[in-house]
Parts: sequence; C-alpha cells; structure tokens
Amino acid sequence: MTTSHAKPIRLLLVDDHAVVRLGLRTLFNRTTTIQIVGEASTMHEAVKESVRLAPDVILMDIRLPDGSGVEACREIREVQPHARVLFLTSFSDDDTVLSTVFSGASGYLLKEVDSEALIRAIEAVAKGEAIIDPAVKARVLSRFQAEANQGKLATNEPLSPQEQRVLALVAKGHTNKEIATLLNLSDKTVRNYLHNTFQKLRISRRTEAVAWFTRSL
Repeated sequence: MTTSHAKPIRLLLVDDHAVVRLGLRTLFNRTTTIQIVGEASTMHEAVKESVRLAPDVILMDIRLPDGSGVEACREIREVQPHARVLFLTSFSDDDTVLSTVFSGASGYLLKEVDSEALIRAIEAVAKGEAIIDPAVKARVLSRFQAEANQGKLATNEPLSPQEQRVLALVAKGHTNKEIATLLNLSDKTVRNYLHNTFQKLRISRRTEAVAWFTRSL
C-alpha cells in the first residue's frame, strides 16, 4: 500500500450492499492514505452525507435503491463542487460510462479492479486527475468522438463571447454553480446564458453541448 499522502483522503462510501461496504472499509482501514468518514446506501443519503461530511472523494455505485448514482453525482456537484466522485460499479455499457462523465464524475472503475489499483485511483482522483477503467476506456472515447463528429449540431447564429466562455466551462464538466463563481455571475445569469446557447445550437442537453464544443476545437 502507498503511504506517501501527507493528509488522509476523506472518503464517503456509497453502495446499497452492506457486504460491499464492509469489504471496502476493511480494505481502506489497512492504508494510511484514506480515511472513511461515512457511508450511505441510497441516493438521498449520498447527497445528504456529502453535504454534512464534505468528503474529498465519494466512491459510489451506479444503481441505488431510490435513484441512480449519476443523479446523485449531479446533485452533489451542485452543492459540493470540490468533491470528487469516483464510480465503482459492475456496469460497463457505453451509455452508462458516458452518463457518469457528463454528470461531472472524476472516474469510473469496474468492481473487478484489484485493491492496489483502487487505492491508487482514489489517490489520483483526490489530486484532480480523471480515471476511466482500461476495460472500457478505448471504447468510450471512440463513442464520444463519434458523437462529437456528428454534423447535426451546427448553428448559423454565432455565440457571444460570454456564451462561448460558459459553453467551454460546461464542456470541462463544471456545474452551473462553479461556472457562476468562475465568471463572477449569478446562478440565474448562467442559466440564462445556457438557455440562449442551447437555443442557438438547437440542442437540449449538456451532453450535446459537450459534443458541439469538442467538434468546434
């Protein structure tokens, strides 16, 4: 186990199976780099505990009893923009992986990952790095590029400089709250810019906005 991290990473575990959480707790208790500060078994609990505990990293499953981890990730990123979400799941289909990326997650790992790799991934995510399981990475990147290359996202109405700045931050995975802070705007103003941008681009989802921005680079 690595032990170079000066301050333990505060970790919140989110999984609806108690046995899985017990196994993860046993694993992380053997390292000095990670400190488990709480657990949650539902989407509601995940959001609530992330606000109460302010963890550095949230290790979360995709499927939860009262919703999805993706929904939880979006909500958490809105209220705790500095928290990093790392998904640990058994689902590897392209749509699921892409949905986690567009929700603002920092990483996606399959539950087959070995313990050392999981610990390294948590440490990397805590430092601001992005992690995608090698088993799905190439396939998902190819799918993302295919979406970006679709010609249906063209527009004849140019975006204003501020709309372009907002769109660029959306493409980087920032939440509306983060964009408002970075550009010194109100949340309502950011929503208005996004509404106007989506109207001009004739799109309705943030995923389409990311694809349009990637294609325009």
